[in-house]
Amino acid sequence: MTDPVQSRRDPDALLRRAGVSGNPDRDQHFLVDDRVLDRVPTYLPDDADVSHVLEVGGGTGALTDRLLAVGDRVTVIERDPDLAEFLEAEFADAIDAGRLTVRCGDALSVDLPEYSACVSNLPYGVSSEITFRLLPRGRPAVLMFQREFAERMAADPGTDDYGRLSVTAGHYADVEVVEVVPPEAFSPPPAVESAIVRVTPRDPDYAVADADFFLGFVKAIFTQRRKTVRNAIRNTAHISGLSNPDAVVDAAPEVLLSKRAGDLAPADFAALASVAVDVDPAVGADWDAEPGDRE
Repeated sequence: MTDPVQSRRDPDALLRRAGVSGNPDRDQHFLVDDRVLDRVPTYLPDDADVSHVLEVGGGTGALTDRLLAVGDRVTVIERDPDLAEFLEAEFADAIDAGRLTVRCGDALSVDLPEYSACVSNLPYGVSSEITFRLLPRGRPAVLMFQREFAERMAADPGTDDYGRLSVTAGHYADVEVVEVVPPEAFSPPPAVESAIVRVTPRDPDYAVADADFFLGFVKAIFTQRRKTVRNAIRNTAHISGLSNPDAVVDAAPEVLLSKRAGDLAPADFAALASVAVDVDPAVGADWDAEPGDRE
């Protein structure tokens, strides 16, 4: 990577040129702290391929500018037509050189390009849905979230923050919070702290016969996280799709059934899901949940 500071635009000047000031009602909080902006791309794994970097939510281009300094090509997805038009004018030279593509559209529905890494200050209101579009792609990412969401995403079993988001994200990648960002780094400041998360793809250290069922099963069990796993399996068949939850309970190890969801490691959930696949003929037959539902 090259040094992103070599060719940086002033974020406040970008806001003035774009004629915008942010709108909390539209989930618009622009990152304007130069120091944070300069650090964000450096959190990519050292061996990350930066030949084509994806940015979701380009805004006025402060982060885009830093990404152009470290990546060979950048694609920005921006849902606001006025901001997309501004980006095309502000970065016309990079577009003409074939180094930047600006795509106006909703990141929840547009076709994503074949990118090599993703670096984004995500719109917080839809960060979960966008994240679970990105994770199955198996590409390294540096993403900005609300701090609470980031800490739940990276949480370990047995901690208060650990939940279905932790298990689902960890199914695809190692997730770590690398920096907490105060509200004052944004314009306008949000009501909460933010955090930067590094996502390093890797295969899980367990095997699942049906990945869709596994992720849905995890979601179902966590809806009753205060119950024992035994009772949670029985009470959530309408969510998990089990036709015979008692058969699963009868076949599963007691050491897992007696715990609660928050104390199960991802490999434990995988073991229970494998039992369900073995004994319940309905498993996987009708499961068609969207990735955004698997948090």
